[in-house]
Amino acid sequence: MATTVDTLAAAFKSGFAGDVTVPGDPGYHAARAVWNGTVDARPALIAHCRDAADVVAAVNVSREGGAVVAVRAGGHSVSGFSSCDAGVVIDLRRMRDVDIDPDRRVATVGAGATWADFDAAAGRHGLATTGGLVSTTGVAGLTLGGGIGWLQRRYGLACDNLRGAQIVTAEGDLIEANDDLMWGLRGGGGNFGVVARFEFDLHPVSTVLGGMMLFPLERATQVLVAFREWAASAPDEATMLAAVNCAPPATFVPPELVGRPVLVLAGCLCGDPGTGAEVLAPLRGLEPVVDLFAPMAYPDLQRMLDAGAPRGQRNYFRAGFCADLSDDVIETVLEHGARLSSPLSQIHLHQMGGAVGRSGTDTSSFSGRDAGFTYNVIGTWLDPAEDDTHAAEVRRTCQALDPFSIAGRYVNFDAETGLTDVQSAYGEQIYTRLARLKRQYDPANLFRRNQNVRPAP
Repeated sequence: MATTVDTLAAAFKSGFAGDVTVPGDPGYHAARAVWNGTVDARPALIAHCRDAADVVAAVNVSREGGAVVAVRAGGHSVSGFSSCDAGVVIDLRRMRDVDIDPDRRVATVGAGATWADFDAAAGRHGLATTGGLVSTTGVAGLTLGGGIGWLQRRYGLACDNLRGAQIVTAEGDLIEANDDLMWGLRGGGGNFGVVARFEFDLHPVSTVLGGMMLFPLERATQVLVAFREWAASAPDEATMLAAVNCAPPATFVPPELVGRPVLVLAGCLCGDPGTGAEVLAPLRGLEPVVDLFAPMAYPDLQRMLDAGAPRGQRNYFRAGFCADLSDDVIETVLEHGARLSSPLSQIHLHQMGGAVGRSGTDTSSFSGRDAGFTYNVIGTWLDPAEDDTHAAEVRRTCQALDPFSIAGRYVNFDAETGLTDVQSAYGEQIYTRLARLKRQYDPANLFRRNQNVRPAP
């Protein structure tokens, strides 16, 4: 690796104006660390970009040097795509500016911004867009993979609100994405280049009715059946998440439930708070043991789940789509949720529909428009010796859910990255079009540290 490091360092010294970090530098280990603790990659060089010109230079030097390339924005990739061994990490975290045009309701966002950066800037103007469930997630990765979030049923996915993008191609060209490329960027991941700048539509969102309810697992079947009926007629303003997880040792949790599997309903009602309370009333009528729903600023809602997803824990996710919460889905989720192999693991059921199902079918490459729910089976643990145990339990749960699933998977939630996995995630029609775009913009597959689409022959 020393030769690789020396060669790349010399090339970057002459062709790159930004800072670089290499093994042996004081900040190397901090710079290479990513969110998922199972990822321990050791890149030969980390190129810290300040602007689009730095990105162009980093792409050119890496390509000419034959280096493996990884792109890091938020660094939340479950599969560890934001790092690599013995290659170059193009690090965008210094490109975090968020500019808000409140009159046009447009946000211009640097490629390294997190949703916390975005929400704070837009929130000062009473504006927002759909942006994930954890504020430390990067804007770039979440959007390019689709972008599930609290506002999705009213305003669509994050990718549906992406109105423009400036991208550096594999040949080092800095271009504004045309309609065809925008289709690929809205769900097709980082396959086509490094997006240096994003433009998003914004919507008037300030105070929302948000929070969570907690139920003992013994009542979970009754609650999920009632939730299914509620969700079937819920207005677009409501986006909810049902989850099975172990109750944390928080002050609001009854002591007898701490450490035990429970059912959680978490969500957002982004219309009038009074109307939201009426919509929420049937769920409150189920008499949760904890009810934390209250009016709150949208950026506060965005931070609500941050503590449950800290950096450094070991993670393995699998995901899928289902048409609805059938009795079989409920039974399977609760059967496996009752025996979570780690107290940190969870099973999530994200309510889809609304604007997600109505918009973006022709303008995006997201494959889950027909889903009633997206499930995410989350394996999380601390001890490296338990890696195989918890990953196997996640796979078993997803195998059990597979007979009740519809085609496609949400790529941001899926740790499996083989060719057949990616093809099945997108489906034949979307994958074929993505492969043609890949051939046009990255025929040599320089950008392959992603849910990789192979260039069409």
